Amino acid sequence: MKQLVRVQNFMLSSDGYGAGEGQSLDRPFGDADGPALFSWAGATAHWPNRTDPGGTYGLDDYCTRDYRNNIGAEIMGRNKFGPQRGPWENYDWQGWWGDEPPFRTPVFVLTHHPRPSFTLGATTFHFLDASPKEALARAFDAADGMDVRIGGGIETVRQFLDADLIDTMHVAVASVEFGRGERLWVSADELLDRFHLERIPSPSGVVHHFFWRR
Repeated sequence: MKQLVRVQNFMLSSDGYGAGEGQSLDRPFGDADGPALFSWAGATAHWPNRTDPGGTYGLDDYCTRDYRNNIGAEIMGRNKFGPQRGPWENYDWQGWWGDEPPFRTPVFVLTHHPRPSFTLGATTFHFLDASPKEALARAFDAADGMDVRIGGGIETVRQFLDADLIDTMHVAVASVEFGRGERLWVSADELLDRFHLERIPSPSGVVHHFFWRR
């Protein structure tokens, strides 16, 4: 079976932004309202970070349950890994996620400033100065026959789209406008030359966009 390159549970504002300006340690989404993007997922029964019982079911929960399904590796950009830019001052920073990151696979972080790999819980982070195609080859090898998820942020997803390397995408669009920041699209219709698209509104207020190759 062919290994797929997937984007899953990627979250945008209604005007196409996934993050604001001015990312910092205290503001992973910059000046954008991060909770407005992911509150739908955090409310579900299978949200990976849920610590209390309960939560919603239905389409939103299906999407959070599917997040890990057949994923053997992830590729992310350095901006998703952390707020630092340029050469590493030290190697103390190990990501936003604490001692047990939610990925539980090899994760390949794209950066012009590689650093040694390290492991937290079931997740090992590797740092690559590589093109999308080169990084994908490494991730496929590590995924042991399973699919590879492109985790973001915006610039990383855009690079893999520009290289025509993505097979399927799930993008959850929240009913909030940011007006500036890191933008994936003006309209999802921009991708219809390469992808089929089905939009499914959810009672939570988000509209789930499912893309698959033509």
